[in-house]
Formats: sequence, structure tokens, C-alpha cells
Amino acid sequence: MGFNIVLIEPEIPMNTGNIGRLSLASGSVLHLVKPFGFEITDARLKRAGLDYWEHLSVHIYQDIDAFYETNKGGNMVYMSSSGEKEYSSIDYRDNMFLVFGKESVGLPKKITSENAEVLYKIPIYSDHVRSLNLANAVSIVVYDGLRSLSKP
Repeated sequence: MGFNIVLIEPEIPMNTGNIGRLSLASGSVLHLVKPFGFEITDARLKRAGLDYWEHLSVHIYQDIDAFYETNKGGNMVYMSSSGEKEYSSIDYRDNMFLVFGKESVGLPKKITSENAEVLYKIPIYSDHVRSLNLANAVSIVVYDGLRSLSKP
């Protein structure tokens, strides 16, 4: 039981490191789509992932086209603050691809417009908050999915 956690153009190494640790803890695979806002050898990335990074199943793609080509036919859902449906309504499946955008602007508009039927959001109940931290958002969705998959 686990997911494919996809980060498109992640910018902050500590978020990616924390999501790497979460991937390992949840039995998930991490997919990183370039360009990154950091070097994959960044000490902050490794520090956030602690000594778990070496055990992590991680795939790196040169760009979004390479990701889609490699994972053609994958069951994908997309997370965006512009989604109409809430993440809690996702029909979670084992090995599903949970796709997240970069910290500063989220997913590219092309992706959100082409995938509106599988675009979900995490509700925010304050007008003073535009979005959640990426590592927190991934945690919320992954563990809700694991909870859903573990129901008899």
C-alpha cells in the first residue's frame, strides 16, 4: 500500500527532504520533476530527510514531458488551491499518482485546465492564508489516502 508522490519543479530543499522522509514512512515512491530550485546534493535536502534518503525510492525526470511519457496510463490526481473538489473526495487507489506543484505558484495552468475533473484542493478556512506549506499539504493528502485504503 502506498502512492506515487509527484513534485513538479520543487523549489525548497527542506520541503523536498521532508516529503522524501514522508514517502519512505508511507511506503510511497517520490517523483521529482525538474527544474529544481536547488541542487539534489543540497545539504538542506539531505538534512531534512535525515539518514532516510538512501532508502528512499525516488525517480527524477528532466521535465514534465519525460514524467508523463514514463508514467503513461498512471492513475493521477492533481492538488491545487484552484481545485473545486476537496481532497477528502478522492477515490484513492494503491499506487495512485498524487501530483503537487511548486511552492511559489503551484501547478502550471495548462495542467490544471487539462485535468479539472481530477483536480482537488485542501480547504483553507482563513482569508489570510493563500496556501499551505507543500510538505504539510502532501502529508495531509497521503495520510488521508492511507486511511481510506486501510478501510475494510
